[in-house]
Amino acid sequence: MMASTLNAVRKWAVQTARLCCGIPDYDVYVKHLREHHPERKVPNYGEFFRERQEARYKGGGGRCC
Repeated sequence: MMASTLNAVRKWAVQTARLCCGIPDYDVYVKHLREHHPERKVPNYGEFFRERQEARYKGGGGRCC
């Protein structure tokens, strides 16, 4: 029980830190693509990370919906 609680807290902390830096959660992004854009290819994590960095620092927007 304690290990699962610690894992949940760790996952929450990592997600929060990424969001503070402007990097959305990859799992949430994949879920969004599959539900709302099934025709699009799901990028691997490296592709996702590069695209998010470009969107943030090159002023290209960052939201599709």
